[in-house]
Amino acid sequence: MIAMWQSSDSKAFALAIQQAQKSFEEGGLPIGSTLVDGNGEIIGVGHNQRVQSADPTAHGEISCLRNAGLRSNYLDCTIFTTLAPCSMCTGAILLFKIPRVVVGEATAFKGDLDKLHEAGVEVIIMEDAQCIELMQRFMADNAETWKADIGEGTIAEPERGVHRDGIT
Repeated sequence: MIAMWQSSDSKAFALAIQQAQKSFEEGGLPIGSTLVDGNGEIIGVGHNQRVQSADPTAHGEISCLRNAGLRSNYLDCTIFTTLAPCSMCTGAILLFKIPRVVVGEATAFKGDLDKLHEAGVEVIIMEDAQCIELMQRFMADNAETWKADIGEGTIAEPERGVHRDGIT
């Protein structure tokens, strides 16, 4: 399958980068995502909020899918993400049968791109300089948070009895 750039892709990719920048400015991992339908209409945007909300599932792609809301199907959709999707986000892409993924960069993290390819998902890797630079800045300034996010380290847990929903 030959990956093709579509006319509506530039706007959607720019929105994903804006979302990544927003997360970075909030102190979070600079990963943004946009979901578009087959007509190029923006359905949802989101960014990684794992650090900001202390939610281990609040990845950029998951946030984007949540913000997009429920659809009858995703068979005509493209999801844009500034960083190669992890196993969890790849699982969501496969579960919803999203047939096309545009990745800003796969240098900092290779993600589960092989699984997407094996499942027949069209994957376009941009190796976008802005995405790479933003991730490199975050990784340099937040090495431990980055390692914890990709499962190679640990992050300080909240005090016992303190939960983000207020339950003790």
